[in-house]
Amino acid sequence: MMTELTAGFLPLTDSAILIAARERGFAEAEGLALNLVRETSWANVRDKLAVGQFEISHALAPMPIAANLGLTPFDTRLIAPMALGLGGNAITVSNRLLGEMQRQQDFELLDARRAGEALAKVVFAGKSERRKPLQFGVVHPFSGHNFELRYWLSASGVTPEADIEIVILPPSLMADALASGQIDGYCVGEPWNTVGVARGAGRIVTTKSSIWASSPEKVLAVREEWADRDPQTLHALLRALYRSAEWCGQPENHSDLAELLSQPTYLGQPASVILPALDGSILGRSGPAATPDFFQPHSRVATFPWQSHALWFYSQMVRWGYVEHTAHHAGIARQTFRPDIYRSVLSAIDVPVPSANSKVEGALSRTIAVGASSRFLYLGPDGFFDGAIFDPDKLDAYIESQKA
Repeated sequence: MMTELTAGFLPLTDSAILIAARERGFAEAEGLALNLVRETSWANVRDKLAVGQFEISHALAPMPIAANLGLTPFDTRLIAPMALGLGGNAITVSNRLLGEMQRQQDFELLDARRAGEALAKVVFAGKSERRKPLQFGVVHPFSGHNFELRYWLSASGVTPEADIEIVILPPSLMADALASGQIDGYCVGEPWNTVGVARGAGRIVTTKSSIWASSPEKVLAVREEWADRDPQTLHALLRALYRSAEWCGQPENHSDLAELLSQPTYLGQPASVILPALDGSILGRSGPAATPDFFQPHSRVATFPWQSHALWFYSQMVRWGYVEHTAHHAGIARQTFRPDIYRSVLSAIDVPVPSANSKVEGALSRTIAVGASSRFLYLGPDGFFDGAIFDPDKLDAYIESQKA
């Protein structure tokens, strides 16, 4: 007998692992009938997960942390026993704003530092001329998009809220808002940056992987009470999703995956618009000049729910005034990500998994081999564009350093 599971998702390329698990038979092989429900906003996903319409969901990585900290409307504890890949976002600006940035200074599209400096010069020129502040869109307050955009702006000398406005829009509306002049730029997951470029509305100026290499983005969000009540189904799901991630990560499958995601029930965009995020041609470059690190569904332990990732997101919630920093709150954030469940399930099928739950973020400038439960794993590079280091064992000091 098949066990039915209903999962919410948004039409984003990083929903690939869930979609391929259903369409390529990985879920069925584990006895699961995976019903995927497409939603239009992260608020819908959050609410339907909280009230029990979804057992599991494609989710913004900070979202379950925010729920457990009491920052969302419902008192439902969520856990993240698995990540759904690394990277996948970019920052796109209007053609007008790009022209202003280029007039201020030259920059390469993968150089987050120089692009940030150019944007800062435009922002301060606008302030001196008393122009309306630039507006940038993000998909949700508790999203990697919001926090990485704020991090990039701040490290570039721009103060969010004071120097630039940040507004909330669903991913699928970003390109339209840019084309109509309602916003000046946005940070969003694929394919919605490529859609904006294809429509002639703007250009990508930098990527998530350029701001923070090998950085977390989406997770599998699960109601804690359901996970405790039905661990066998959860374990079967994690096995299915891991096999799906392996398949999604293989370059020879990228064209098939793009076609799969392009279906109207999923992303509803041409495969040619979806493929660039998968093969690294996101900036219009192919072959050796491509950006293969843009989205990683499997390599570099991309599905492991590092608690250091959870704590970095928590540090940004504190930084921007969403929550007060206490040891109790930090503990809640840490325990939202559950590497113990991941390790228990996947070690049992001889998948190599990290022996640690956290790591120092930003310390690796190149890929290295590290010991694991079996064989080796490869991590990094994982640097922040400004050279910063986040040591989760020095959380208090890191939070204090960002108050300036």
